[in-house]
Amino acid sequence: MKKLLYALIIIIIILAAIYYWLGHEMDAAIKNEADGTNEYVVILGAKVKPGGVPSLSLANRLDAAVDYMQKHPNVRAIVSGGQGADEDRTEASVMSQYLMERGIDKNRILIEDQSTSTYENLLYSKKLLPEQVTSITIVSNDFHLKRATILAGKIGLQADVLAAPTPKSVESKSRIRERFALIKAYIAGQ
Repeated sequence: MKKLLYALIIIIIILAAIYYWLGHEMDAAIKNEADGTNEYVVILGAKVKPGGVPSLSLANRLDAAVDYMQKHPNVRAIVSGGQGADEDRTEASVMSQYLMERGIDKNRILIEDQSTSTYENLLYSKKLLPEQVTSITIVSNDFHLKRATILAGKIGLQADVLAAPTPKSVESKSRIRERFALIKAYIAGQ
């Protein structure tokens, strides 16, 4: 019985260490902050509410991208996101409209509207890039950027990041779920 208790304690300590380490990895990813040198930003999609209303997470990503693109007029955006079963339009179409309504010229926006995951966001967005482009800026919520940069590397893209704040209402849930997704990214690459 004592050995079982010690084994259980060791397992709990290991799991706690992994949980902490993954949180540290998520937080460290935002230090690779974009400086305008990459010509393309890929804005990763997120939930769209009925009527084409971006979720708060998505609106935060888009607001960060608008600010960045206004500071760096040479930068073009790829808005990336397909249509989920519970969405009445593609995430990319909503994102494109949002950017244009805030003054971003439509000629600076490329649309990738087939993806259904972060991996596909990046893979399908890469197909829209000129062949010589191997470095991008990824725009997403802060907790999501580590996994996104890992996945970008898996498809041959270097990436710096632009971190959007995560809404407090979903932060805890998102950070817990992201830890599992990060493990999958490290192991399976997707």
